[in-house]
Amino acid sequence: MDNFFAYSQIIISVLLIISVLLQNRGSGLSAAFGGDFSGFHTKRGIEKFLFVFSGILGALFIINALATIIISAKS
Repeated sequence: MDNFFAYSQIIISVLLIISVLLQNRGSGLSAAFGGDFSGFHTKRGIEKFLFVFSGILGALFIINALATIIISAKS
């Protein structure tokens, strides 16, 4: 059972890193050439999906870490 939590922690952390790195914060290459838009815009499409997915993965990461601690304390 400990191996399950260890492997799932690794998988969740890799997915969390990828989802955070894929998010675009408006500091792309267009900002270097003066095309930066610093106004407010709503998240749509894949940007919204990545935002929500990152939050879910973060919550799963914390829950998995707590479950690992609880299970290892009982052993």
